[in-house]
Amino acid sequence: MPHQEKASNELANGKILYGSVGSGKSLTAVAYYKKKEAPKNIFVITTAKKRDSLDWESAFATIGVGTDLSIYGLLTVDSWNNLHKYVGIDDAFFIFDEQRLVGSGSWVKAFVKIARSNNWILLSATPGDNWLDYIPIFIANNLYKNRTEFLREHVIFAPYNKFPKVIGYRREYLLEKYRNMILVEMPYIMHTQRIEQEVLVSYDTALYRRITVDRWNPYYNKPIKDASEMFRLMRKVVNSDPSRLERLRELMNIHPRLIVYYQHDYELAILRSLFNEITIAEWNGHRKQPIPETDRWLYLVQYTSGAEGWNCTATNAVVFFTLTYSYKTFQQAKGRIDRLDTEYVELFYYILMSNSSIDKAVRNALTNKRLFNERTWGAEIGLI
Repeated sequence: MPHQEKASNELANGKILYGSVGSGKSLTAVAYYKKKEAPKNIFVITTAKKRDSLDWESAFATIGVGTDLSIYGLLTVDSWNNLHKYVGIDDAFFIFDEQRLVGSGSWVKAFVKIARSNNWILLSATPGDNWLDYIPIFIANNLYKNRTEFLREHVIFAPYNKFPKVIGYRREYLLEKYRNMILVEMPYIMHTQRIEQEVLVSYDTALYRRITVDRWNPYYNKPIKDASEMFRLMRKVVNSDPSRLERLRELMNIHPRLIVYYQHDYELAILRSLFNEITIAEWNGHRKQPIPETDRWLYLVQYTSGAEGWNCTATNAVVFFTLTYSYKTFQQAKGRIDRLDTEYVELFYYILMSNSSIDKAVRNALTNKRLFNERTWGAEIGLI
């Protein structure tokens, strides 16, 4: 497509291909390889789900590239968890699929070593929530020697804090210049229309107050030991309310095939209770099942396991049984049904929402494209 052709022409070593979920970044990367990097061997580092689905093998097969036989270089596809295995390879071409480079851990160190010995590009729908997310990319492009140099030159920390807290940045004009150098945007006017609807659910207000006011754990009948436990219990009271299952049943009558996102195992146990009413399949840390091929089904997807790296054109409806704290994850999850090849025009996203303070705070953070932070919010409203 024209937007893909334009992006492949603008791409170069060390750049980020930035396009919305479903805009066709994979095929654009394949076209770029054929045009500028062939016949080097190709290494694709992606999510475990996308590795197992063989999506990249299918994409590269369009230009005659495979894992055993190829008219150019040989293809290797692996997950981010195995990134360290490829340190030491040189003069190859790497495609890093989805941004996983946060902080200064082992993935970042391995990425920088690989990037300095090979040509590479990174594909992402959400390349960075803040300037700190760009540090590994800037280092790999030799704009900074290391993380320490970046922090010294650009980051303003709050004084007298026990833990480092970023309160601002210096010389942001330079950071914007570097980001614009690196990002290759792939804008595309989708043929789909996203229809987002909040569905009101209830919650046990008395139990909620027992936790937030009395600081009492009603599940184990003992005092709450710390703020983390309090927030966890607040979410549990809200997320496990029977009204959520009632609303889901109502949506099942409207949409016979639904993708349902959830966060915790206790939510999964509630959702599994629908087993006798409809075909259920799961993608989570326990089970990795394909989407059912029946006329009526629920596909239960845990955010961490399945917010990205796969797609579904068999339905046009997603239910967020509970909310994630991450705006990036939220957007990735929406994109599973918003694909170039979907036959649907209207896509429906149902967000189950209570009037609890924590539900509204999380929703507000996502609406403002922010990561929800429990402790920051708790301090703002006087909970901690």
